[in-house]
Amino acid sequence: MTFADRNRVDVGGADPFVVKAQVLLSRRSISPGVIDGIDGENYRKAIAEFRRQQNLPAADGIDELAWLSLGGETAVDIIAAYSLTEKDVAYDFVSEVPRDYAEQARMKHLSYTSPREMLGERFHMSEALLTALNPRQDFAEAGAPILVASGLRAPEPGTAVRVDAIKSTGMVMVIGAAGEVLASYPATIGSEDTPSPSGEFTVERVVRNPNYTYNPEKNFQQGGNTRTLVLPPGPNGPVGTVWVALSKPTFGIHGTPEPAKVSKTNSHGCIRLTNWDAEELATLVTVGVLVRFVD
Repeated sequence: MTFADRNRVDVGGADPFVVKAQVLLSRRSISPGVIDGIDGENYRKAIAEFRRQQNLPAADGIDELAWLSLGGETAVDIIAAYSLTEKDVAYDFVSEVPRDYAEQARMKHLSYTSPREMLGERFHMSEALLTALNPRQDFAEAGAPILVASGLRAPEPGTAVRVDAIKSTGMVMVIGAAGEVLASYPATIGSEDTPSPSGEFTVERVVRNPNYTYNPEKNFQQGGNTRTLVLPPGPNGPVGTVWVALSKPTFGIHGTPEPAKVSKTNSHGCIRLTNWDAEELATLVTVGVLVRFVD
């Protein structure tokens, strides 16, 4: 697709130009959040960060210069073929995940609720875009070919020396040894009622597939739940698929069961990313890496 084709819209309501730009940004670890083909806030944040990294003039959105710098005229395989595996179709989905923590605590696993949710998260894309690309697919047969966004990344493990959580912009920046930006993510960083801290801390540990301990005396109270509860692990748990614990007790960087809401709703003081961005961050950091909360 050329820059001149940018106004075409497909039957699913997604703009192909935006899909391609989101995929190309994602490949550079400049996360647009959910790849959905919609010109939204997190997409605009990613564009602004790309322009800064490329030393392009400040501008609103992607102009022809930015499109060329992004490789939009030459990039291929924006949409890729994928064959469903036996493991995909055998996944133990749950019918629903209740909002109430006491009910969640009684479950064995806070799993995905559908193949669309699982595959959408795996390929960093919205369920709506996945459905638009595969309109007659029920995602239930091993070996079935489907189309997915090709925005996956291959970060070099352990290369981060600092993480900046920028409250004013709702962004997390991962910095390398030479001061370069290794990755940037849209983020939910605290709220007015439960603000994130200020100052500098360090990564204390990284936990993949974590459970979640709800303690209303230390954090916040959800509804009528007044006692400590231990919620099982799973992508639909309160902290998603990764917990990066900080040296400040009870604070961390984590995933979320609702990726489309990242940077658009409040958190309870921690830093919330999409599950896939949190997983990449967990690969980039090591214990002791500096985390700064910047106003």
